[in-house]
Amino acid sequence: MPETRLAPLLTPHGRLMIAPEADAPPLAEDLRSRLETAFARGAGHGLLQLGAGEVGAALPPAWAYWREFAARYVTALCALPEPEHDARAAAAPGAVTPPDTRTLEAFAADAPPMTGAEYLSAPVLRALWSALDAALREQLAESRLAPAEFLKRRNPAWNLVGRVCFNLAENRGDEEAPFAFLATYTAKLSAQAKAQHQPLSQALREYAGAKNRARLLSLLLPVQRAAAECAWVREMVDAGDIYHPLRWTPAEALRFLRDAPRLESAGVVVRMPGTWRAGRPSRPVAQASVGGKAPSVLGTDALLDFRMEVTLDGEPLSAAEVKRLLAATEGLQFLRGRWVEVDREKLGRAIERLHAVERAAAGGGLSFAETMRLVAGADIAADGAAAEVDREWSRVAAGPWLAETLKSLRSPEGLARIDAGAALKATLRPYQQTGLRWLYLLYRLGLGACLADDMGLGKTIQVLALLLVLKNETGAQAPPSLLVAPASLLANWVAEIERFAPRLRTLVAHPSVMEVEELKALDRERLAGVDLVITSYGSLLRLPWIAATRWRLAVLDEAQAIKNPAAKQTRAAKMLDAGSRIALTGTPVENRLSDLWSIFDFLNPGLLGSTRAFSAFTRRLDEAGHYGALRELVRPYLLRRLKTDRKVIAELPDKTEVKAWCGLSARQAALYEQAVGELAAELGARGRYSRSSCASSRFSTTPRNGWATARGASATAASSDACARSPR
Repeated sequence: MPETRLAPLLTPHGRLMIAPEADAPPLAEDLRSRLETAFARGAGHGLLQLGAGEVGAALPPAWAYWREFAARYVTALCALPEPEHDARAAAAPGAVTPPDTRTLEAFAADAPPMTGAEYLSAPVLRALWSALDAALREQLAESRLAPAEFLKRRNPAWNLVGRVCFNLAENRGDEEAPFAFLATYTAKLSAQAKAQHQPLSQALREYAGAKNRARLLSLLLPVQRAAAECAWVREMVDAGDIYHPLRWTPAEALRFLRDAPRLESAGVVVRMPGTWRAGRPSRPVAQASVGGKAPSVLGTDALLDFRMEVTLDGEPLSAAEVKRLLAATEGLQFLRGRWVEVDREKLGRAIERLHAVERAAAGGGLSFAETMRLVAGADIAADGAAAEVDREWSRVAAGPWLAETLKSLRSPEGLARIDAGAALKATLRPYQQTGLRWLYLLYRLGLGACLADDMGLGKTIQVLALLLVLKNETGAQAPPSLLVAPASLLANWVAEIERFAPRLRTLVAHPSVMEVEELKALDRERLAGVDLVITSYGSLLRLPWIAATRWRLAVLDEAQAIKNPAAKQTRAAKMLDAGSRIALTGTPVENRLSDLWSIFDFLNPGLLGSTRAFSAFTRRLDEAGHYGALRELVRPYLLRRLKTDRKVIAELPDKTEVKAWCGLSARQAALYEQAVGELAAELGARGRYSRSSCASSRFSTTPRNGWATARGASATAASSDACARSPR
């Protein structure tokens, strides 16, 4: 029997479950069993197992993402006051305050591809945080353990018995040794729940005596682990210097700075000088600005201006200062009244790379695709090492024109209203008007757009409104647009056009409507005066004149049809010559990276690089566990609204439920009863998996006097009514 592979799944209502997925990466049998058992109790218990118990396990990206979320909760739990020092903590163990909304939104945006990723939001994560809290309280009550002991039994790394701090401070009065080091420990918590520190030497006196020996050993355990990781800590422990203040040179301070992650992993709290932002000294950065002014030509062939300089905390450095940084000893340098961290090799490499881009742009400008990759921090063509250097030591920012353009694409609600006029026989809902403005802006920029609204929100009418706007602007002089759809939907499009946009002069280029010989004979002259040509994906392969014609706009309906880059119809679609391109799909493109690449290779060729470069890039994302750069890169060209969005749901009509009754013969009723029995048995065996459960919830399993209730019809009715005065 083949192994059942599991993957996390997020439902439209924000419920986190696990479900079988054929192409999910395999999990170790014991790990899979633990996760199944934990998630069977609920999402909070499953997350608690991930965050507290699977710290050292190797996990696929989707599982690792949820482990990181749960680990943040456990980390916050570790920072809570001990019950003996705080009555609130004693009364409500596990009451961990969730991160703020901005932090949760950033975490949601960094999610890897997974089923249901489109439903991730700050409120969903906050609800899952509360589920973690409830699960912890329940398990603490069952185990009758304190939180510290409970976490220690899950994994020894969650050590809450005392916290040792290594403190680094500036000592500018000592030119020879301008830094000071002191090891302290958290003696207790103040009434404000802040740690109160004492020199580590005080612990030797406070915990003197045999009865306190175990507590002292527990307190010093993180130091012991740090000594095993860092030779210089071991030397201080052996010499007893760990218990005394020390004068340090810049080289010793840099060593401490670079080993800070290892110290924190060992359980030691690291404290840096208060003047260092985010716990690190300032770094010089090779910074570039691109797109300061509008290019002479728009579209993917646009070339944008590029300017580069080296800055420190946003202030430009002179050429002499940059030369001094690159020539001096590597490490911490004192520049402009502050300590600066310098890695000559990495900084020099970042400067040279941006200089190379600047030289290439000097001939006219930087290509649009490369510009967008640089601004998003998604250098697809770079190798892993170069990409890491770019993130640490270089930054590319959008100039005024590009920044304003990206702002409009990412927040189209603020764009100027576009009106299709009386030619549109419908009234667009506010979110549809927003979609029209967004599509129009991308068309004017000559860029591709992926409209990925939920089915039933009116993708069709937004495109028809755009075609009418373009027709009103240019009349009959402009070339026609092309719509490619599955053959089964051609009649639907014709019906929608007749109902909502009858002024559009439409030609259906398909054997079901036109003779084959007449189809093959169509050319530019015969298309004169036509606003829209409608054809099927299969016809792209059979009618060469489609690829030879220059189209004003090329629209692909059900664009998941081109998700396979090697398919003939995909290659044919990508050969279309069009001023702008639109892909319509109700399938979440964020679920599979290969689908995303193929659709975007049609919309904006070159933006995501070649298949090989994109695959290497996504492997680096998997290894790093951060997908924010890719999301930032595609976000301006992807508009996806869900029926569960608050702004959208407020604009939708009330749900209409229709029951359809169909009579059954005696034989059909018997077969129906048999099928229901088999389905019920299967659901009973697999009920803990969400997909089966979700499927079962939509259909009645009890015939009434020989009649079967098809409740699935109610969902269809709701979808068709979602846009009310508009189709789909």
